[in-house]
Amino acid sequence: MDERWTAALQEAALSGSLAAMASAAVLAVAGSRETPSPAAPMNATSQWIWGQPEALHAHHPDRRHTVVGYLTHHLAASFWAVLQARAAQDLPQLRDPGPALAASAVTSAVAAFVDLKLTPERFTPGFQHRVSTPALVAAYAAFAVGLAAGTVAARRLAEREDPFAL
Repeated sequence: MDERWTAALQEAALSGSLAAMASAAVLAVAGSRETPSPAAPMNATSQWIWGQPEALHAHHPDRRHTVVGYLTHHLAASFWAVLQARAAQDLPQLRDPGPALAASAVTSAVAAFVDLKLTPERFTPGFQHRVSTPALVAAYAAFAVGLAAGTVAARRLAEREDPFAL
């Protein structure tokens, strides 16, 4: 694998993880307010394996739905993070928060459009059926913030000769 892909994958490991965790946290808060359980929106993401009726009616945390749902969510976030990292690799300004947030907002908007408008129903995130539109917007906004934070952190760490030196 060439150095450019290696660098993009390293950046995406951090930015995708932060994006997944930030958006999952927003979905959990929305779930606690709008559904019987904070786990319900993430459980819905497991619909691609268990089918819609089962996944959309799974309210409480369990391995079958919550773990599968979160792993699916995390992998999807990582996918978008890799695309952003590779596409924006030659943009050094993304080491700064403003430009990184702008790029991440575009990535998040594209992800939302693809997820909710272009993807066959069984492979959509599923959580759009469990939370309100404002909560959905907040989840994709949190995704963008997490993606931007990870991008900035990864790029600044990559610039350091010894990233673990104080």
